[in-house]
Amino acid sequence: MIKKILIANRSEIACRIIKAAKEMGIKTVAVYSEIDKEALHVKLADESALIGPAPANQSYLNQDILIETALKMGADAIHPGYGFLSENYEFNQKVREAGLTYIAPNVVAMKLLGSKTSSRQTMIDAGVPVINGFQSETANIDEFKSKAIEIGFPVLVKASAGGGGKGMRIVRSADEFEDAFNASSREAKSAFGDATVFVEKYVENPRHIEFQVAGDSHYNYIHLYERECSIQRRHQKVIEETPSTALSDELRNKMGEAAVEAIRAVNYDSVGTVEFLLDNDGNFYFLEVNTRIQVEHPITEMTTGIDLLKLQIDIANGKEIPYKQSDITQRGHSIECRVYAEDAEKDFIPTGGKVLYHRPPTGLGMRYDTGITTGSEISPFYDPIMSKIISYGSTREEAIERMKLALKETVILGVKTSMDFMYRVLCNENFLAGNTYTNFLEKNPEVFENNSDNSELAAFATSLINISHETENEDTPLPWQIIGEWEIGATK
Repeated sequence: MIKKILIANRSEIACRIIKAAKEMGIKTVAVYSEIDKEALHVKLADESALIGPAPANQSYLNQDILIETALKMGADAIHPGYGFLSENYEFNQKVREAGLTYIAPNVVAMKLLGSKTSSRQTMIDAGVPVINGFQSETANIDEFKSKAIEIGFPVLVKASAGGGGKGMRIVRSADEFEDAFNASSREAKSAFGDATVFVEKYVENPRHIEFQVAGDSHYNYIHLYERECSIQRRHQKVIEETPSTALSDELRNKMGEAAVEAIRAVNYDSVGTVEFLLDNDGNFYFLEVNTRIQVEHPITEMTTGIDLLKLQIDIANGKEIPYKQSDITQRGHSIECRVYAEDAEKDFIPTGGKVLYHRPPTGLGMRYDTGITTGSEISPFYDPIMSKIISYGSTREEAIERMKLALKETVILGVKTSMDFMYRVLCNENFLAGNTYTNFLEKNPEVFENNSDNSELAAFATSLINISHETENEDTPLPWQIIGEWEIGATK
């Protein structure tokens, strides 16, 4: 049984894992780069260890130092969180070869599902719906082009490895194909070290629906219902909710069964997520399996009452999933807003700096998963996610109103955030009506128009400066100069 976990990650997900482990009586080891020495996850863990300089490839992506540190600190397991090495099957294998438990699916399943081409073929064999497409490791560009014409434009050229929108191009005509194919291949090689791409039919204006799943080493498989993740920027999720307004009970059951078949096909033994695209006619298509805990897992926990981190650790301990599919029910509605250090009005460019003051939301039906506190440094070296605000209500309308209140309550001074932008999305008529598609931000540009009144914030800025005695420094900027870097989560 696992007694001590080294968490090969940082920020909010590291904090979340620490809390789950503590509730289970398991000790934790936080790792940190030189720039993260004072980070919240380091303070929350039972023990901590420096693993290298700020650049991720010298610290959080350094496989050997992570394993060496785990052994040195007496950990018997490693949890990868999300991002970084969480879906790297080679790290998975190295951890197990070192005699440690890796809190993730088995190496074979992770490797198979990590390639979009191999996972696509596996799903075809398992009878899971996939989008019409073409994949080949030997075909040349002319053959790919010929198949694209046969499939019918528009098509999508996609990298076989990785994700996050990298190595992806929409092609609307044969004339565009070669340039798009070559660009996608180059980007895939640069981002993932693998230039392999494939072609599939492009689904116009779909919804992005994913199903939370879990499997164990005893061949038990379940799903814990869906999450709608259609509000995205640059193919990355911003706001998620469950249940989806688009699914009937019949469609939900069909998609849930397909998700279970997807993980059954590879003997999956951890928690994970099966992602689908849903078109306007109610047809759904397999997209990929995320072989890790998802950023948006809290909304599933809020509506099912099941702690996914604890379940993941129990499965890694060799335990059976303690639920049958019929035991799992959904109650109410939950929404998650990801709080990023970025400027939505400037094409979501990352921001950074020191958090001068932090006030989390409170109240009924609220949850706040965070990796920051007052004094935290937001580094440009890592993903800009700082916190997640999660609301729960008996209805979608109640969950939305509670989220809007939470975005007003939450204060993060010193760093420009995405909260005001998300508030405007929640007020948008199309969002309120449930018209949420992956092109939502393109079709609703008004959500980028910031009409906030920051006068109260400026007054607060002045008081902070006075309290810290920074006014004695002639180089101290005026409050209105600072205000451009600050954000309160509401439109007044």
